[in-house]
Amino acid sequence: MMQKKEIFLQDYKAPSYSVLSLNLEFEITNDFTQVTSKAKYQKLNSHSESLRLDGLNLELKEIKLNGKTLADSDYQLAQLSLTIFSPPQEFELEIITLTDPAKNHSGEGLYQSGEILCTQCEAEGFRRITYFMDRPDVMTKYTTKIIADKKCFPVLLSNGNKIDHGDLDNGKHFVVWEDPFKKPCYLFALVAGDLALEKGLFTTRSRRDVQLEVYVDPGNEDKCQHAIESLKKSMKWDEDTFGLEYDLDIYMIVAVDSFNMGAMENKGLNIFNSAYVLAKKETATDDDYMGIEAVIGHEYFHNWTGNRVTCRDWFQLTLKEGLTVFRDQEFSSDMLSRSVKRIEDVIGLKNHQFVEDAGPLSHPIKPKSFVEINNFYTSTIYEKGAEVIRMIHTLLGQENFRKGMDLYFERFDGMAVTTEDFVASMSEASGINLEQFKAWYDQNGTPLVKVETDFNIETKTFTVNFVQESKMNNDQYAGLQIPLKYTLYDTKGEALGACELFILDKKKQTFTLQNMAKEPVLSINENFSAPVDIEQSLKFEDKVLLAKYCKDYYSRYNAIQNVFNEEIKSLTKMYHDGNELKVGHEVKSVFKHLLQDTVDL
Repeated sequence: MMQKKEIFLQDYKAPSYSVLSLNLEFEITNDFTQVTSKAKYQKLNSHSESLRLDGLNLELKEIKLNGKTLADSDYQLAQLSLTIFSPPQEFELEIITLTDPAKNHSGEGLYQSGEILCTQCEAEGFRRITYFMDRPDVMTKYTTKIIADKKCFPVLLSNGNKIDHGDLDNGKHFVVWEDPFKKPCYLFALVAGDLALEKGLFTTRSRRDVQLEVYVDPGNEDKCQHAIESLKKSMKWDEDTFGLEYDLDIYMIVAVDSFNMGAMENKGLNIFNSAYVLAKKETATDDDYMGIEAVIGHEYFHNWTGNRVTCRDWFQLTLKEGLTVFRDQEFSSDMLSRSVKRIEDVIGLKNHQFVEDAGPLSHPIKPKSFVEINNFYTSTIYEKGAEVIRMIHTLLGQENFRKGMDLYFERFDGMAVTTEDFVASMSEASGINLEQFKAWYDQNGTPLVKVETDFNIETKTFTVNFVQESKMNNDQYAGLQIPLKYTLYDTKGEALGACELFILDKKKQTFTLQNMAKEPVLSINENFSAPVDIEQSLKFEDKVLLAKYCKDYYSRYNAIQNVFNEEIKSLTKMYHDGNELKVGHEVKSVFKHLLQDTVDL
């Protein structure tokens, strides 16, 4: 087995060729699938001599350049590549290959699972289909023709709009799909098999009708309706919130038991494992319904954040995933309970990503190197990446964040870009300097923020001291820009003003409040405004006060956990000391207040 070498972000080089168009023809038989690829290439600089294409486990049958079959001396075939020597400035390259989906057990490229054929091309699966520049910064328009036995494969799907179909001799049929929008090859998709269909319809804000189609294993038709309704909600929400309208005439979902991944956002043809899409009230729980709505939304939102604007290279993976997780979190918050959703997301972050960040697999949301890119589909890239986007949203505010998103799409639609491009759009649109904030993309580990308060009764001055540091013993730790929301409470639980934002941008920093009649209780990092650990010395009665009265429900939840944890420790000590177990009256008062409180979550 060939040893993979480490790839470094600093070694990135732009492609030497562009692909003007790509026509694919798949002829599916029982023994193999023949793939004919016709791509129009153009040199991007005069120094480009050879064209290197990626390929893996393919049987090469023929190569033609501008209609002429190449001699053996015109190209070189290696285990992982095909190199064309000295092509002209512009040319059409036709490559015919054979692949056996039934023997492809990698779960990448075109493979057979159960009775259907399907694809998984992210991150580097397209090279198992044909020889091509398998990298996300090579974007082009695809036309795909699929030919197969009509009885075995009555459904033939690919990206884009269906532009032709018909019957052929010997019981075969064909379908032609055209995707009018440029995309990288990792978003290519093909599905062929015997599938049942459920339909829906969505009318966009510009009054275009979009056909919604959900393909499932026969027998699962009665489990599709919630997915269709979730898709409609997602499309409407993206229009209302970000002004983003769907761009094709059809939106297809394939949800089958045999798909080996969770979900994939292929342009116009999302493929899911059925567990993430199908539900009916007789067998599904509320959590099932909420999870389906969220994952349908996530893959749909990729249509713009990932598909129309994609990653320049795989080091930028959080560019699409972190941003899209943030978008699906906001969608779920608007559909359900914003407070409950936020609490659930932070619990998940702390239970998984914080643990990852504290261990040997800790890495920045934009890694500097990798050996195997599939190892970086982590909670750090996704969930911490979403928290970084959320911090930008907090720093800019809703209006400026929307301006930044508008500029981002206006400037980079149809392009493969970087995290720096996204941050620059946010900064330029808002007029807010985010230069220091970029360190969030490059540093790993969960920052620790130590908070100490001091109250001077004579001068009526309340001082809050902050120290931020790395828990990784990292001497190279740079002071991050950390947005911390806070509220002050009096001893009766009344908020002393609205929630405020303090930006911690130095390793040590202080803010002071004057004219405080009594020492307030500080609730810091409300709504979990930054993905940091807070070390704060609060008296037990202050924790009880926040547990009962804090207006920010995440902070209130956190205070409740702190109170209960302390009580458990106290009860444990009572038990070991041989004393009678008694729950303290403060904890009883928290329970009583919670039961009597009529909050709107």
